[in-house]
This record gives sequence, C-alpha cells and structure tokens, in this order.
Amino acid sequence: MLSFISAKEAAEKWDISQRRVAILCSENRIDGAMMVGNMWIIPSNAEKPIDKRTIRYERATKIELKPFLKWVGGKTQLINEIEKFLPADGEQVLTKYAEPMAGGGALLFSILSKYYFEELYISDINPELINAYTVVRDNVDSLVSKLSEMQAIFLPMNENGRKYFYYNARDKFNALQLSKETAVEKAALFVFLNKTCFNGLYRVNKKGQFNVPMGAYKNPTICDENNLRNISQALQNVKIVCGDYTLSESFIDKDTFVYLDPPYRPISETSAFTAYNTDSFDDNEQIRLSQFIERIDKVGAKIVLSNSDPKNVNPDDMFFDDLYKSFKIHRVEATRAINSKAEKRGKISELLIHN
Repeated sequence: MLSFISAKEAAEKWDISQRRVAILCSENRIDGAMMVGNMWIIPSNAEKPIDKRTIRYERATKIELKPFLKWVGGKTQLINEIEKFLPADGEQVLTKYAEPMAGGGALLFSILSKYYFEELYISDINPELINAYTVVRDNVDSLVSKLSEMQAIFLPMNENGRKYFYYNARDKFNALQLSKETAVEKAALFVFLNKTCFNGLYRVNKKGQFNVPMGAYKNPTICDENNLRNISQALQNVKIVCGDYTLSESFIDKDTFVYLDPPYRPISETSAFTAYNTDSFDDNEQIRLSQFIERIDKVGAKIVLSNSDPKNVNPDDMFFDDLYKSFKIHRVEATRAINSKAEKRGKISELLIHN
C-alpha cells in the first residue's frame, strides 16, 4: 500500500524549505503529490525533483574563470553546495552579490563565470590581496607583462637559482611600500610568491612581513594570461574594498545574496597557523560576526556563512549551534586540505549556516 508523508517531512528529507516543497507540488513536479484539505501530501517513495533554482541567474554567454591565486581554505569543493542556496523558481530574484571576506574568491569566480548580478561587492582586510584584485581589474596588461617576465626567468633555473630568485622576490615584496605607484609591482610579486611558496600560504610575522618558505613545484604557472584577462573583464562591474566586512553593510539590502567565509574557528590547537593577519579571529570575533549577520538578516538579505564544525573533535561543542540557533545549520562533507600528518588528511564535516 502506498504511504504518504507531509510537506514538512519531505522538506526535511530533501533538505529544502517547506515552502519550496509546496511550490514544487503546485507546479506538478512531484509525481503523486496531492492536496488534502489545506495541506500537500507526497508519496513516501517520491524522488526529489531536479531544481531550477539558478536558471534565472545564468549568463547568456558563460566563460570559465579560475581563481588566480592558490588560497588555503578555498571553497572550490563547496561551491555546488553553496550555490544551492540561490533562491529558487517562485522566489524573489536577487540582483546583488556581496562577498565581504573574499579570500581567494573561489565562489566569486564561479558566480562571475555562470551567473548575472547587476551589482557585486567584494572586500577583505588583507591590503595586498585587495591590491592584487584591483590591479587585475584595472591594469591587467602591466601585470601580465611583469608576471610573464618573472616566469621566463624563474622556470629554467635550477633549484639553487630558484631559491635565490624566490627569496630575493620575498625580500623585495616586504621592503616595497604599497602605493599607487608601486601597486602593479606589488601585485606581481604577490602573485609570484603565491604561485611558488609552500602550499600557497599567505602568512606574516609580527612585523607584518611575509615569511612563507619556497615550495617544491617543478613547473608552476606564474602567469595564466588568458585567465587573468578574462577575470579582468569580469571584475569591471565589481566594487572592490579593502577593509572590515562590516563596511559592506551599506551595500547589502533585501536584494542581496551574501556569502561570508571568515577565518575558520580552529578545530585543534595547531590548526590556526594559516591566518594572514596578526590579530587572531578568536571566539569574540566569531560572536561579532554573528551580530553582523543578524543585522543583515533583518534587512532581508539571503545569507550563507561557512565555518569549521567543532563537533569533528568534540561532539559536545555547541559553539556554533548556540551562536546561530535562529538560523539553519547545514553540515557538509569536505576534505581537509593541509595537515602535516598524512593520516589526518581526510573527510571532515564543515558548516554552511544560512537563513
């Protein structure tokens, strides 16, 4: 005998909203669904329909964009999960996109590759990173010229030659003050160091000096000219800001999709070494971020936040469950990208927190 479940049960089973289930039923996209009284019931063996939630955002002409930097903690493996939170058919069309903690921009470049938003905003507290984004957007010809020259010199060198070149570039990067006049050179050195340093880390000492050693890459791509030029074109409509994520509050409104990727809360005592600012993003900062998220939630923005899952280490750690108790917490599987011990590199749970 065929059994049925409620729209609420189907929503929990398929991990979508109850309102979304009702829309799918009304569009006859769930076989066997029927209205009984004032509620929908769904066959318990019904398959979740393929959602058309991103069709309205798709660009007429798509172009593949890849992050131009390697970035620890990048969200490439979570992109498909995050994009599921774009509003679905029958829901409000969002016209603005904000990423106030841009980092390496994995999600940003996926959005720019495939979707259309009228206004876009990115920011970060790292001035060197934001300078690189700005130079790619505004002065890509000069950047490509400098990177091509560095690549032509560096790649044919033996190991000792590469070490000399790398550490000389690192010293020059640290000595060069960022200004309008030095912006292109600083960006070129930044990209070069990122492509040739250990694991693409950006780490500074207490003096604010970049101190990552050289990596062991046989043939690193220092200048990906086509990608840089495509990114430059895609960034023309993007507002780029250096500063705290709260500066985005004046941009964000009810028509905005907001993605926040803060420094992850450490899940072990040694996992916080990747921070690139000298001030730790501690639990007080996580709380300050949650207060910001509550404010932009009140204006009606669509919000997605990623973070580590403390339950990987301590099943009783309710820090984020308590902090975001008024939001939805979605646990997804991810691969730990960096650990000095091979046996500790594997699948872990990460959090996607959303409204």
